[in-house]
Amino acid sequence: MHFLKKGVWLLSLSATLQLHSQSPVKLKDQLIQLEGNIRFTLKVPDSYTIKAACEGLKRPRFFTKSPDGRLFVTDMYDRTDNKKGKIYILDGWNPVTKTFDQVITYMQNLHNPNQVAFYTMNGEHFIYVAETGKLTYYPYKAGDKAPSSPGKQIASFPDYGLSYKYGGWHLTRSLAFHNNKLYVSVGSSCDACVEKEEIRATIVEMDPDGQHQRFYARGLRNAVGLHWINNELWATNMGRDNRGPDQPEEQLMKIEKDAFYGWPYYYQYKKQIIADKDFRDSVKPAWVKRPPLSKWAIKAHSAPLGFAYFSGFKDPALNNSFITALHGSTSVWRQRGNAVVQMLPNGTYREIVTGFLQGKTEDKRYGRPCDVFQWDDHSFFISDDKNGVIYYVYMEK
Repeated sequence: MHFLKKGVWLLSLSATLQLHSQSPVKLKDQLIQLEGNIRFTLKVPDSYTIKAACEGLKRPRFFTKSPDGRLFVTDMYDRTDNKKGKIYILDGWNPVTKTFDQVITYMQNLHNPNQVAFYTMNGEHFIYVAETGKLTYYPYKAGDKAPSSPGKQIASFPDYGLSYKYGGWHLTRSLAFHNNKLYVSVGSSCDACVEKEEIRATIVEMDPDGQHQRFYARGLRNAVGLHWINNELWATNMGRDNRGPDQPEEQLMKIEKDAFYGWPYYYQYKKQIIADKDFRDSVKPAWVKRPPLSKWAIKAHSAPLGFAYFSGFKDPALNNSFITALHGSTSVWRQRGNAVVQMLPNGTYREIVTGFLQGKTEDKRYGRPCDVFQWDDHSFFISDDKNGVIYYVYMEK
């Protein structure tokens, strides 16, 4: 069936999270001025500065650092089902100007590229490129400005376009490597339905060459953010629509092997698992069971996407915690998301970069955070796939 690192610490991640200090964070206003005379104010922690490190992209998505230390970012071009996507190298970081010296187009004409990942075997490096319908890897050499040889496709996915109920809808594929295994998330074909294609709403596991594919977890409507952290797999997950303004809640959750996470039969709301009334009478596969509660429930329609776990960070208020990008609802009037938040040990979260949404119409939305990437011990990047901006957030000396 062809359906497709982090280091080990002495403490488990769960124990580390409990040790994290929940220090207060005071926010301050900072003026942002982008190309095209776009001016607005963001709020950042009092001891930080935010600035545009790169502008002029289309729809930048997820960051990945290459083996030779360069920062790669995918670009899906726009919100249509298109084949205009690109992969960029943000090259030549200038610590004085806080900008990149150049943006190199590494690949182009791609079908909704959401993420790339790097894998090293026997001293050789490879870059894996996830598109809507396929997963391909290419040899990678330090300093490459384009793939040095043709790629090899190792998996395929449903690829029928946004208008096709069974095979369209969620177009992104996310990647994570761990212990010589590759993990790929594939979103649902619909808002809420009983899928005809088993691969939908799952995370699958495979060898780096695509062999030995198996389902690792199911019932995840759209797990866009995916990371292995200290031998634990973590993912963001978005809930269905049409259940009112506040339910179902969305999640940042730990993913267990062979577990089921509810969609479309169950959802989470106010620390309870609720059976979805639309599917109570559906014939359920044998693997469907009542899902576990997620520690972090996020307000409905916030759309959590990329996240990072900050470790070795100089600011004790942010160190040893998850920092998550809330992309925001496509319906601006919902006033949800559109911020970067810190997940707190008690299961709540707080905004640390906010102000992207300043009204109830699209012209008052000044950005949609997509991914977060810790750059060093005092700074991080945020991708904004609305205005095509990469923001740099850093602690002031």
